[in-house]
Amino acid sequence: MLFQLQNVTKTYGPVTALRNLSVSVPVGAVGLLGPNGAGKTTMIRTLLGLITIDAGEGQILGMDIRTQRLDVRQAVGFLPEDECLFPGVAGVESVAYAGELGGMSPADALQRAHEVLNYVGLGEARYRPSESYSTGMKQRLKLASAIVHDPRLLILDEPTNGMDPAGREEVLELSRDLSRNKGMSLLFSSHLLPDVESVCEHIVVLGSGAVLAQGRIEDLKQVQRNLYEVRLKHDQEEFATRLAATGIQVTPREDLLLVELPEDKTQAVLWELAHQTGHQIRHLRPRRNTLEEVFLKAVGSDV
Repeated sequence: MLFQLQNVTKTYGPVTALRNLSVSVPVGAVGLLGPNGAGKTTMIRTLLGLITIDAGEGQILGMDIRTQRLDVRQAVGFLPEDECLFPGVAGVESVAYAGELGGMSPADALQRAHEVLNYVGLGEARYRPSESYSTGMKQRLKLASAIVHDPRLLILDEPTNGMDPAGREEVLELSRDLSRNKGMSLLFSSHLLPDVESVCEHIVVLGSGAVLAQGRIEDLKQVQRNLYEVRLKHDQEEFATRLAATGIQVTPREDLLLVELPEDKTQAVLWELAHQTGHQIRHLRPRRNTLEEVFLKAVGSDV
């Protein structure tokens, strides 16, 4: 188990950020989703032991979040959303300092800093002050600082926020590599659903300080009964017209048709009509919910 929280409550004055929150998360790459004010940042700070909770308990990597805070921070890497770089300090020095904060000796931290800067593609910029870095470079520098001590879990808070497409893809590729090839678990908090889906296998959706949905992404993206995606080689519009004439509901979507069959019909009716009209079906499969639909359904239950 990666981490678990039991009946955790955290308030800030009249605001309840976490409300009797209980969640258990498996090892792997986990996306943390939720609208603004859902409690995502408070949950991350709780896991890192950066705040004191009002009630409840929890464990992360087998360590108690209340009594083993220093141990947790040495075993977990954290890439915050806010800029947290030291002006006037070279990239390699910044990363090495992060290594020392993680419990490494100065010599080991410096050697490891060079290694991770090469890994994130900043080898040639290692001696430049961090304020001279572009937005994408700063984000990769923060990533290097978060993994310099080789953590078992890396927490990323909005890691691609405000980045251009090229820089965003670089961070996503590094995140995927850390999870799939380097054996590092991730907690990937983002409002960008495509980013979460490209990196993570599991998700946790928060709303009003409680869990609204969680599980494997593929399991949550359920097949929609009697709804099919259909793509034809030619004359897609004509085929849609023929289907509609038989009473079947058809909705054009970009390069395919969404076809909703009545309860008394199967997909065989599509093949029969294609044969009768001389159309060639190139793609036919049951429609699955998108991650966006899963998210909106979960959040909608909290409105």
